Amino acid sequence: MLYRLLADMILVVHFGFVLWVILGLVLILLGGPLGWRWVRHRWVRLAHLGSIGFVVVQAWLGQICPLTIWESDLRIKGGQSPYSDRGFVADHVQALLFYDAPTHYFVIGYTVFALLVTLTFFVVPVRWRSGRHESEKTT
Repeated sequence: MLYRLLADMILVVHFGFVLWVILGLVLILLGGPLGWRWVRHRWVRLAHLGSIGFVVVQAWLGQICPLTIWESDLRIKGGQSPYSDRGFVADHVQALLFYDAPTHYFVIGYTVFALLVTLTFFVVPVRWRSGRHESEKTT
């Protein structure tokens, strides 16, 4: 029971990671023109780029995501098969995360997505220096 719960928790974290990467791009592109200051924060943007960069490197090296491996191992220890008999929520989250397609489709898709994230550094420039706001500066 504990292993199944831990596997479900990893699945939810994995889903959160995917949401962070996908919604992060959408929010950055929306937030730039809308004046959301946080979308220009260097640490947010570098964390976002690093997240998709990690995925791309794994894909190019042909490695499986560590979260997928950990979830599968825990499911096996919990008496489940890695991709069936997970429960209602886990089944639906799993269906959103995993698709059956040739590996090179994922490599291309992740790479294109990473290029789009990189492009946002030019479209919605990052505030590289932290400092006082313009209104606080003295003349």
